[in-house]
Amino acid sequence: MDWSTHTVSNQVDELRDVDLLAIDPALQQHLRRLGAAWALPGLHAYGTALGRSETFAQAAQANAAGPVLQRFDPRGRRIDDVRFHPDWHALLTLLRGQGWMARPFADHRPGRWAAAAAGMLLHGQVEAGTLCPATMTQAAIPVLRRDPALWAWLGERLLDARHDPSDQPIDAKPSIWLGMGMTEKQGGSDVRANTTTASPIGGPDSAEALLRGHKWFYSAPSSDAHLVVARTAEGGLSCYLVPRWRPDGQRNAVRIQRLKDKLGNRSNASGEVEFEDAWGLRVGEPGRGIPTILEMATHTRLNCVLGSTALMRAGLVQALSYARGRQAFGRPLAQQPLMRSVLADLALESEAALVLALRLAQAFEDAEGPVPDPLARAWQRLMTPAAKLWVCKRAVAQAGEALEVLGGNGYVEESSLARLYREAPVNSVWEGSGNVMALDLLRALGREREAAQRLWDDLAEDCSDEPRLRAALHTLAPAWQGPTDLLEGQARQINQRLVLLAQAVLLRRHAPAAVAEGFIATRFGPDTGGIFGALDPAALDVEALLDRALPTTADEDA
Repeated sequence: MDWSTHTVSNQVDELRDVDLLAIDPALQQHLRRLGAAWALPGLHAYGTALGRSETFAQAAQANAAGPVLQRFDPRGRRIDDVRFHPDWHALLTLLRGQGWMARPFADHRPGRWAAAAAGMLLHGQVEAGTLCPATMTQAAIPVLRRDPALWAWLGERLLDARHDPSDQPIDAKPSIWLGMGMTEKQGGSDVRANTTTASPIGGPDSAEALLRGHKWFYSAPSSDAHLVVARTAEGGLSCYLVPRWRPDGQRNAVRIQRLKDKLGNRSNASGEVEFEDAWGLRVGEPGRGIPTILEMATHTRLNCVLGSTALMRAGLVQALSYARGRQAFGRPLAQQPLMRSVLADLALESEAALVLALRLAQAFEDAEGPVPDPLARAWQRLMTPAAKLWVCKRAVAQAGEALEVLGGNGYVEESSLARLYREAPVNSVWEGSGNVMALDLLRALGREREAAQRLWDDLAEDCSDEPRLRAALHTLAPAWQGPTDLLEGQARQINQRLVLLAQAVLLRRHAPAAVAEGFIATRFGPDTGGIFGALDPAALDVEALLDRALPTTADEDA
């Protein structure tokens, strides 16, 4: 007897086995515009490798297994080893082997920052946890390059395209990963409240020191070394490189107390550590630890924007692919008018994040060199914290909306959308919360008047012929005129207005009219600030938006 009670129909698998770059016309267009056409072949190969079902399965397994702390070896020796599932190492091997992490510093071709950003954007659509060690390693490079002796020791190992998971002294490894440790229990974002101390070895002017104290969050504790901030006897805070192994070949006294049980980002380890006279080597000038570590944080904040943009793109792709294949009330879900409004809104948000993230990446490139571009410097300094606040917040909302398109299929752990939803908040929390970013923007507006004026002039150039943007620019005038210390309570509002205006300007410059006009109509009208899809689709070319977000051939080929 056949006990089958039903046949499976009208179920849509997640989009897999595609080249993630090939199905993203916007990213391809912007890469060509930014001078990174030379990187397209490699990025297409990377997009194909990432888009395979096997790679998605590796990402799921790395997150399901998670890292495990082994404090002691079988004979009781303290090792503080963090063990990962083999798929974690396979993903890091893939990420590092493409060279995108080191590209901005190992290459001098125009478009290198855009190419590196694209590599991160593609990778983050499949597995976000592995972006953490890559982000911090990349961000440490410009800091360490300023010290000739440190760079001579570590430079080649940081730029190397191999992933070496072994736990041994730096001198025995061809490549290394770096992490960061700033946060302490009592201080959080207030790094000046840190109590970890550094005692110089061999005299007050020695760069070597022994560190004693704790770090409440120690990012990627299995990394080969970390940049940390510690207080000296003089009371100032200095930055130190603290490796897992001392120069004498002994394990350094960095004791991992536990791994954090996090909401998301579960493939990646975050630890709580104590320094029991751990050996460290000063990086930068004595007493200048905060500016030194903030230089690193500027780069990590860019990657927070890229990571959140990747999550937004991943959610949009799966939601749109699902809606095109799923039948509801006699026709595809993607042809239902209200669902089309939701999907079009998600598409607008995704491309707005993309164009802003790539503009920031280009600003990092243009701000380099002996004669930095002042406008690029302005975008880098003012818009990086502003973008980090806004894009990371929007990624959380977009992840929830994309999940809802799949209904219950999106809410179960078998769906990548569930993991994406849990992943989304981390970039808002990490490297400075929303309030920290908003206040950083205000601080920059008050202290760097020349940069603020350059940014204003750049945005105003594209607002003069568009009444809605001109009005939006006018609302920002008090923040530019100062004094900014009276505006702290409005800092998030200022941040939001600035980012929306910047996104609109960039879309007008670099995106099709359907995208730019659709964004302005839905973000600068009377009904802005609501839920996704709460818009009048009559003002949009919905079909053009959806086909740009995911060409229909992508669904047909999958």
